[in-house]
Amino acid sequence: MGENEKTISIAGRTIKIGGPSPEIREGERLLWKTTSVCPECYRLLPAIIIEREGKAWIRRVCPEHGEIEEVYWGDVEMLKKAMKYKVKPSKIHVTYTELKAPCPFSCGLCPLHQNYSALINLVATNRCDLSCWYCFFYAEKAGYVYEPTLDQIKDMLASARKQYPYGAIALQITGGEPLLRDDLVDIVKIARDLGYTHIQLNTDGLRFSYPEAIDLIKRLRWLDDGRIGVNTVYLSFDAVSPINFKNHWEVPFILDNLRKGGLTSVVLVPTVVKGWNTEEVGDIIRFAAENIDIIRGVNFQPISITGRVPRAEREKYRITIPEVIKLIEDQTDGEIPKESWYPVPVGSIISDYLSKVTKRPYIRFANHPACGMATYIYVERSNGEVRRLVPITEFVDIDGLLEFLKEETEKLEKGGNRYLSLLRLLRRLGKFIDKEKCPEELKLTSILRNIILHRNYSALGKFHYKFLFIGMMHFMDLYNYDVQRVMRCNIHYVVPTGEIIPFCTFNVLSDLYRDRYQKEFSVPIEKWIELHGEDTVGDAIKHKRDVKKLESSELYRKTYKNFMRNWRK
Repeated sequence: MGENEKTISIAGRTIKIGGPSPEIREGERLLWKTTSVCPECYRLLPAIIIEREGKAWIRRVCPEHGEIEEVYWGDVEMLKKAMKYKVKPSKIHVTYTELKAPCPFSCGLCPLHQNYSALINLVATNRCDLSCWYCFFYAEKAGYVYEPTLDQIKDMLASARKQYPYGAIALQITGGEPLLRDDLVDIVKIARDLGYTHIQLNTDGLRFSYPEAIDLIKRLRWLDDGRIGVNTVYLSFDAVSPINFKNHWEVPFILDNLRKGGLTSVVLVPTVVKGWNTEEVGDIIRFAAENIDIIRGVNFQPISITGRVPRAEREKYRITIPEVIKLIEDQTDGEIPKESWYPVPVGSIISDYLSKVTKRPYIRFANHPACGMATYIYVERSNGEVRRLVPITEFVDIDGLLEFLKEETEKLEKGGNRYLSLLRLLRRLGKFIDKEKCPEELKLTSILRNIILHRNYSALGKFHYKFLFIGMMHFMDLYNYDVQRVMRCNIHYVVPTGEIIPFCTFNVLSDLYRDRYQKEFSVPIEKWIELHGEDTVGDAIKHKRDVKKLESSELYRKTYKNFMRNWRK
């Protein structure tokens, strides 16, 4: 170690700071500079994002482990378009830890962080009824059971709520498999009592597939005091065909029971792995469109490659946001073109305007533009069948509307009259909508005016129930780690110490964050069995199915009838 080389200590691990600046080679163009980490030793390193051969790459050089280079985005022109929507960071007013080390080694949130919590993740348990090969973690892998008590959960969620009114109003209950907890309804009640306005349940849904689950679904949807409980089921769904080993056979019964139980807002969540399910991204969207009475969106997640993985294996499985978007364009016969996608920060353009015109705080989506992309699709039907998928960009001038909102925000920042600004927006709104191309039954101008005037959950819900949301969120791993992205993360985890940890430090630097906190508040599996019995963990809780019986059912055949011809033999 050099004389001037700095080190820090975190979770008993010594981490070095600094290294040589990576070179830009002939035929390459610098996009921006950032910092990253060495996948082997976590050394914090200067890094560059460069353009080469139509792709964007991230490169850094570790003095001990050499050069580390990884594809960052598979289409550099799409990345450049996304970066045009980069917005100013959010000044957060609530921090949970002191700044003791450079990002990402002081997470908690520290004063360097630039985004409030848009979504709080609560790990309800690390027990799971599946053992997926690409999973971040589950009890048998960890060697312990992490399952916080209701009192701990209350304290954690209350800690996150300190960010109100700027953030922490949406909650995702995740795992492991949260449906393994008998007190799940109590967790939902705690969240509602603390003021969370949106609660989603991240699940494989397997325990919703049985007839007796309808009662649980009803209790999760409507609490015993009449309040809404769970708003949305975030349902794992990796393919339409049987390569979706998680819940392919159960999905028809899960959706049927959710309909019967009144929980009719489902988002499908496919983990996209190159060469495994990439042939089915178009069919996944069509499946969602066929079931739009209950499925409100699809949120694709290109795989985050955890652990130490050789380059050949990374290249085998790695896929990035623009590559998935191109597959969607191809597999929908151009109905959802790449031009219809926008990065997450466009939401801040809207919220910045609303904050100025109403003098009320609205949560800003000041994420890094490389984190995710999204669009909305109108499902055109004929005689009950899906006829066409129509992106909102086909009949709405999104760029024109966003530019108008930015101009109005600037006027308001200079002291402009907010009532006149709102009146200008309402008058101009219809001009951004092509009435000849907009489906007549949509009445989009009226829906948007209602959102602007009322700015509440109900008004926004009317928009979401008319469209299918298609999103793309690529969580980082050790090989494509960009600290600029981490600093703008707004998907955060709560831990029993009360700290708030960004997703891409919690799960990527797992030994420093996720595993450290969870192990501290865990029970060894042997002790768990003593306390709760052998039937509550391990093989005893793993899902078992009778494939022939499920495939022979009328509901299964009806659900998949339009897709079976495309399944790989």
